[in-house]
Order: sequence, then C-alpha cells, then structure tokens
Amino acid sequence: MRRVLRAFEVLVLVAVPAVLILCAFLRVSQTAVLTLVVALVALVVFFASYEVGRPTLRQVMPTVVLGALAAAGRMLFAAVPNVKPVTAVCIVAGVVFGRRAGFMVGALAAFVSNFFFGQGPWTPWQMYAWGMAGYFAGVLAESGLFAYRPVVYGYGFLAAMLYGVLLNSWYIVGFVQPLTWQGALLAYGASLPFDAAHGVATVAFLLVIFAPWRKKLERIKKKYGPSEMWDFPTVTPTATRDHGSGPQ
Repeated sequence: MRRVLRAFEVLVLVAVPAVLILCAFLRVSQTAVLTLVVALVALVVFFASYEVGRPTLRQVMPTVVLGALAAAGRMLFAAVPNVKPVTAVCIVAGVVFGRRAGFMVGALAAFVSNFFFGQGPWTPWQMYAWGMAGYFAGVLAESGLFAYRPVVYGYGFLAAMLYGVLLNSWYIVGFVQPLTWQGALLAYGASLPFDAAHGVATVAFLLVIFAPWRKKLERIKKKYGPSEMWDFPTVTPTATRDHGSGPQ
C-alpha cells in the first residue's frame, strides 16, 4: 500500500496543473468543479500516503507544530496584504523533514487558518499550492541545491510566485468567461505586484527564521531518529554556506 500511494503521489501532484491546462485548452464548461475535484483527490492521496507510514506522536508533532505556527503567522499578519510567513515555514519544514512533511505543513496551515479567513472552494487550492512550496523545498534540499543560502532565498521568492500563479490560474480558467489570452494576461498582470510582494515577504521571513529554525529542528530530528515517514535531505546545516546576500 505504501508503494502504491507513493507512486500515485507524484501522479496526482502533476495531474492538478495538467488538468487545469487541459480544461483551459478544451474550454470545458465545468472547469471550476472538475479542477476542484482533482485538487481534493491529490490532497486525499497525499494525506493517505503520510498516514500509511504510521508515524508515532512524537514524529507527527514537528509537522503539526510547524503547520500551527504557519497558520498563526498568517493570522497575525492578516492586516498586511500579501505579507505572510506560510511559504517560508513550509520551506523550512521541507528542508529539514523532507518533501512530504513540507507538503503537510503547507496544507495544514491553509486549512486551519481558513477557519479565520473563511473556508471555500479556494481552500483546497491554497492547501495544494502551499503544500507544493514545501514539497519542492524538500526535493531541492535532497538534491543538494540548498547548500548555498542564496539559493534558498531565490527559491523562496519563486515559490511565492508559483503560489500566486496556481491560485490565479484556477480563478482565470474556472471563473473568467469568456476565457481569452488577453483576459488571462490582464489578470496575471494585475496580480503580479501582489505576488511579487508575497515573494519579497517570503525572502524576508527566510532571512529571519531559516538558519535558527533549521538548527533547532535538526536537533529534534536527530534526537528522535530516522523514520520512513520523513524523507531526509542530504545537506546538513554545517554544509550551508552563505555567499552574499490570488488569495493570501
């Protein structure tokens, strides 16, 4: 079952943007509903894959705590548009505990914080988009690309932009009628300043929390030992070198 779910994991993660693009190309009339269902299926498969690992309470707690911190941070900065620490926290989780933990932190943060901001059809998309930010952070950390701190900051900016692209794409393809290239470009252009602000804020949060949080979380991971539910990155904190400096 674990192998089957892990095989489906990559498939469903890719299926979400693939279905979105296909619906836009074919002009499917029920795009909003269809893409929402695909996003929900992706979340269900991912949560099931995480659960199949049968993590103990002490192994689950770091993911739960980081998800809660990300949600609390989002609510704390509610008065400041597009300035949210969620993406930065997801990245830290993915780097330390692996891609699945990074995805879970992002998904939990979006779901929990939306009890304050309001639940709706956008919630699964926010869960997916922030989850992907943490997931790719884990993948890149495993590959060794995060050995240099500027790469982390650059990824933080791009991850925030990707979040905006995913949410905007869902809105444009699902609700903008008639769908035209001109209208889509105008919508993306109108959102660009807000997405850029989200990216800059993510980099600022990473500058503050990445090094100290990673150091403390690495100690927790070392204390409780490896687990099949975690995908550990290959880069250790000592290997890190510093060379220079839609809805939210």
